[in-house]
Formats: sequence, structure tokens, C-alpha cells
Amino acid sequence: MAHDIVIRGGTVVDGTGSAAFTGDVAIDGGRIVSVGGKAGPGRQEIDADGLVVTPGFVDIHTHLDAQIGWDPLLTPVSWHGVTTALLGNCGVTFAPCKPADRPLLAAMMETVEDIPREAILGGLSWEWESYGEYLDALDKLNPAINVAGMVGHSALRWYVMGERSVEGESTPEEKAEMARIIGQAMDDGAVGFSSNRFPGHVGPDGRSIPGTFADHDEVVAIGHAVAARDGLMQNVVDFGRKDMASGALLRRLAAECRARVLFSYTVGGSPDSGRRNAEYLERLSEGGLDITALSLPRGTGFVFGLQSRIPAKNIWSQRGFFGPAWEALGAADLEARLAMLRNTETRAALVAEAEAVDPSRLPWVEGAYWMGASETPNYLEPAANSLGAMAWNAGEHWSETFFRLSLESGGHGLFTWRMFSANIDAVRDFLPHPQVMPGLSDAGAHVSQVMDCGVTSFILSHWVRDEGLFTLEEGVRKLTSGPARVIGLKDRGVLAPGMQADINVLDQAAIGEKYPRMVRDFPGGVPRYVQGSTGYHATFVNGELAFRDGEHAGGRSGRVVRGARARVAA
Repeated sequence: MAHDIVIRGGTVVDGTGSAAFTGDVAIDGGRIVSVGGKAGPGRQEIDADGLVVTPGFVDIHTHLDAQIGWDPLLTPVSWHGVTTALLGNCGVTFAPCKPADRPLLAAMMETVEDIPREAILGGLSWEWESYGEYLDALDKLNPAINVAGMVGHSALRWYVMGERSVEGESTPEEKAEMARIIGQAMDDGAVGFSSNRFPGHVGPDGRSIPGTFADHDEVVAIGHAVAARDGLMQNVVDFGRKDMASGALLRRLAAECRARVLFSYTVGGSPDSGRRNAEYLERLSEGGLDITALSLPRGTGFVFGLQSRIPAKNIWSQRGFFGPAWEALGAADLEARLAMLRNTETRAALVAEAEAVDPSRLPWVEGAYWMGASETPNYLEPAANSLGAMAWNAGEHWSETFFRLSLESGGHGLFTWRMFSANIDAVRDFLPHPQVMPGLSDAGAHVSQVMDCGVTSFILSHWVRDEGLFTLEEGVRKLTSGPARVIGLKDRGVLAPGMQADINVLDQAAIGEKYPRMVRDFPGGVPRYVQGSTGYHATFVNGELAFRDGEHAGGRSGRVVRGARARVAA
């Protein structure tokens, strides 16, 4: 009998961290049936000679909760080898939700994650109230890759407490009800719970979202219900108080509840911040607590240029331009912007308005870096080469440098304001820690502001191939079985008989990211960045070819991956 699929003669990196070997991988019925040696014939065969065969990548920090409604291909993260994405991060989700509260949850996702509420309300079916019903609705979408979901604290708290959820304390009865609902959600397939204690994440009325200031006992009560079902507790902490309130809560969740705990934790701009982060993580998890930090593998933040948003007093907004010339530039499309900058008088007026602004009001000028104008973005421009430094060295005002480089690139060149993980040496010190997972793609969120969906490709290209910070085996482990363990997935992340056939076939020498570009393919023509990939020969999802050479190959065999209790019940 022929196998359904045989991936023939590749270098197998199985996801466990074990040494690579050459052999075949055979698939039947969507599952792996043999790894290594020489398999029998396959009805479909992939020649992997000279290529690397890995498990599909697991992205544990996305906000694709809305995008999946109108883009079941889940681009562009799916172009970068991701076969399973975790939804419901940062405490904001669309379930549980009473019908009357749908506009509120959509608006909350907009203010926290920069996903337009009109797209959310018009692009999703909203045919649910409970979280289990939400997962059922996602299953009907036939996504191209797998998704798993967590229940967000904001949605849960509002569902139980209503308006009081924003600033009020929960009663013992309300705590018990939240624990009951999260338990039912996990029995129905959720893989965990997410909470957000960062006060800067606000709702549509400007107040911090529900759950930000919830007492620890409330979160711990929920944590007990989650841990009893082998679930994950994901956290956004208040970094300003991490050594006090937030750190204490993480330890309680791991020690009292015996939960797996995940929190986002990036390095700063100082060279020693990676070492200090590692030391803090050691203290936080002392005693063998299962606490994982998720960290960005490169400097990142606001991405801007002529093809997208342009610098303003408030770079996060299109409001507050320097003057009428900048306001007109911001209102124009790309071709019109280029024409304006080619006009000597208009360009002089733009420079004059920028020169009139106090530089202290523009901190991003010294933190923004040119991403180049080639087919591959440059994320590694030295710290000394900021936009401000480039202008100083060229004897120009920063606006002149911005205009000159933008024109030379035909308007497509971009800058990145490195707000997070700004020091690459600190990143190098932090990522190898055994309790750190590289990631934080934020796929589906801040779609017109940031673009980190290619971080899996960056890890393999920069930290594995170019820098050798990780061996190929360890780099793949940190993208596969490592994050799969954090979520609690037992049947993905490793190439072994019986596992689901989520598989990448890739050319490690060619792995990379294409330059980000702005498109308008969201509902209502809302703009977003996308970023293609290089080096991905084939990606299989549940044993079906989903992507070939970084493009969709027709397969939509993804599914909702349910939590441990639900999988046992099924």
C-alpha cells in the first residue's frame, strides 16, 4: 500500500533538539506514520534532498481572533512556516459575550490591538455567546492553519460583572462564577486564560480594560480552574511594578495553582538588560516553577514611511502634524506624496515646518532606523546609525534625510522605531535562556503600525544560520516543541509516528523575510502591512499541502486545536 505522502531524503530536524539525520517522513490519514530510514512509495512525494524537514512552527502570541473571519489563510504569518497559532492573548477576546456587548468587545479590541471595530463587527459571524460556541464558529471557517484559543479576562469579567468590571472588585460569588465559566470554556476546548495588567491598554472610554486592577485572589481562583484542566495562564504584566505586584502574581499562579505560566518580557535598550532579564526570570521561577518568558528576537516597534504612516508629533496617529504642509502630505496617497516631495517649494515648506518643532517632542528621531531599500529588510542597523545620527552625519535636518531616503527608494523604504528589544546584544544574551521562547509576532494586531509576522524566519536566518547563537536543532525546538509544550499540545511540535502531520520543508540557506509592504485587503479597505518569505519549499497542515514556496497551495485543512480536557472527551 502506498502512503498518502512521503517527504523523501531530507535532513530531518525532529523538534526535540536531538541531532538531525537524513531520512524519509511518511504520512497517512493526516498523521505521521514513520520518520527516518526509507519509506515505501507515496501517492504524493516531495523530494527533500538538500532541504530541511521540521515540524510546523507554533506561534504562541497572535491576535488573529478577528482576521480569521475574513482571511482564513491567516496571512502573512502562515507564509513563514507557522502551522498553529494561539489566539486570545493579552486579555482581550470576543467570548464569552452577550449579544448586547458585541460592539463593546469589538471596540476594546480596536483600542488595545489596533484592529478596526468596523472590520471586526462586519467580518465575524458573531453567532456565539459562550467560548465553546466561539470555537465552533471558527471551525466552520476552515482555516488554512490550526488555531488554539484562550479566554480573555476582559471579556470574562465584563460578562459576569458588567460595567463594574472596569474598576470594581469582584465579590466571592463573582469569583466563583468566573472560575465556573472558564472551567466550562476549557471543557469546550479553550487551552487557557489570558490576563492583562498593563494600565496603558485602555478601552474605548479611555479607562484601563477590565481585569487590569483585579485583585490577585480573583486571578488565582481562575488559575485553579485552568490548571485543573492542564491549561495555560498567559499574562501581560505591569512592567513598572514587575518586582512587586505582577511578579508576585505570576509566582502564585505557578506555585499555588501549579499552572503553566507565560508572560511577555522584552529586553531594553541597554547592553546589560538581557543579563538583568535573565536574572529576574531566575528569581521569578525559583523552586522549579513552570514560568516561561516570551521575548522578541530583534528590535521592533512602529514602522513608518511614505507607503504607510508618516512622522508626526504623535507618531501613533495621523493627527497632530507639524503644519499644513505635513497635513496635506499625510492626506495624500503614495504617488501624490512622491510628487509633492519632488516639488522643491513643497519640500522646503515641509522641512521648515519640521525644523520649527522642538526636538524634545520627537524622541523617535533618535530611535528610528532605516530598513534599507533592498528586497530584504535590514533589522540590524547599528545603534549609532539612527535617523537622527544619519542626518547629523550628512549635515541635514532629520526631515531632509527622511525625504531623501524615501525618494531614493521610490517611496517604499521604511523606518522602524525600535521601542522594544532595541539592543541586539541584550537580545543575544537573553534568548538562549531555557525558559525563554522567541516570538511575539503579534500577528493580526497593530496591522498598520508593526510587522513582525516573519520572526520565525528571522530566528532561523539570523540567530541560527548567520550568528550561530542556536544550532539548527535548538532553533527549531524553540519554534516547535518548546511553544507546543507551553500551550499544552501533545500531538504537535515533534516529528514522530502518531503525531499530527504539521510539517515544513525548507531551504535553510534561503530562509528569510521579504520587505514589508502596505496593502488594503481588510474589510472596508483598511490598510495593513504584509511580509512575504523566502526558503519555504512546502508546508503541510494535518497532512495536506497548504503552502508551496511561500504561497497558498489550496489546502485549508487547519482546525481548532482543543484543550486537553476537550481532546480527552472527544
